[in-house]
Amino acid sequence: MVPVKKGPMTINVTTTGELQALNSEDIKGPFGMMAYEIYNVKISYLIAEGNQVKQGDLIAELDKSDFMSKLKDGGADLSKIESEYTQTRLDTALEMSKLRDELINEKFDMEEKKLLMDQSKYEPPSVIRQAEIDMEKAERTYKQSVKSYKLKLEQNRAKMQEKEATLSKQQSKIQQLQQLMEGLTIKAPKSGMLIYKKDWTGKKIKTGSTINSWNPVVATLPDLSAMVSQTYVNEIDISKLKVGQPVEISIDAFPGHKYSGKIKSIENVGEQLPNTQTKVFEVNILVDQKDTLLRPAMTTSNVIQTKTLPSSTLFIPLDCIQGSDTFNYVFAKLNGKTVKQEVVEGLSNEVNAEIKTGLNEGDMVYLSAPTDADKIPVNRLPKGIKDKFKKPANSKPNQVETTSGNSSSKNGIN
Repeated sequence: MVPVKKGPMTINVTTTGELQALNSEDIKGPFGMMAYEIYNVKISYLIAEGNQVKQGDLIAELDKSDFMSKLKDGGADLSKIESEYTQTRLDTALEMSKLRDELINEKFDMEEKKLLMDQSKYEPPSVIRQAEIDMEKAERTYKQSVKSYKLKLEQNRAKMQEKEATLSKQQSKIQQLQQLMEGLTIKAPKSGMLIYKKDWTGKKIKTGSTINSWNPVVATLPDLSAMVSQTYVNEIDISKLKVGQPVEISIDAFPGHKYSGKIKSIENVGEQLPNTQTKVFEVNILVDQKDTLLRPAMTTSNVIQTKTLPSSTLFIPLDCIQGSDTFNYVFAKLNGKTVKQEVVEGLSNEVNAEIKTGLNEGDMVYLSAPTDADKIPVNRLPKGIKDKFKKPANSKPNQVETTSGNSSSKNGIN
């Protein structure tokens, strides 16, 4: 048995979290792989997590086999296009040369007809007329040939432009593919500590993992000057939390170290854990202190201080509370008799529960049900007294701040 105590009572929510940098820079492979129908690429080499790197240091090597195959096929296509371009250029040059020769011959013919017409002015009218007709035919033929030559010239220019565009496009494609291949050797964009990135399943991306073309992140460089503990809180406790509440943080790897922090953000939409019915909300806790000991992925224990009840608060251990939501009671020794005493429970923490009414300071209550619990009489509270302590119907939980942070593994469910 334990006595009913009076005094201040702190309402805490305790969770387990994982340290992450507030800000970080992703290290990515090359973009644009989808243009070459390469949707996934394997990491053939990635340096160990936790290594300190300098700007320009080698970080990772991506598999080049798919790119080499595409480059080989592209080279074969380029050779074919170059051959077609050369052949078209020779054909058009030959065709236009032939047309120019024909124009020259027709011009000579026209000049010859004109000469004959000039010489026929002393001939009979019929001869003169025939010479004029031949001259007109020669002029018309020459003009038609000039027009056809110009049309053919424009046609061949368009054909050559098309071939040049195809050739240039293929050359550019090869050049871009070669640039992409250069990006398969990934170097550090700046100095820092390399941390492995997690994929959508929560698994770390490492040597042998596959990255996709639409998000080719292989690792990250965190800014260790500002750290947050990412944790998840059950929906039954989320109404107790609000942005700015103080948090005491301890690191599992360093039991003697304590840090202060505060809630930075609370997701407004819950999510369900795999293979469970539990719904949780992501909560990010900003660590106030800077410490070189703090590293991403370290496990934290977070004690969120949601409220402190006044010194007039009555409380007993949670184990003493029996019953259900509609009828809470304790086994108590009152006036020398053991009774099932109905109580109105208030707030609670991990250890104690606030008692609004039903008990007095110093009353003795059982930690567990006596062996003859079924025979113990019930002492109910008057309805009027219970109604005084009912929560208002329009009471609402604390509003929370919506954030859009990336989710990672669900650590520390309270």
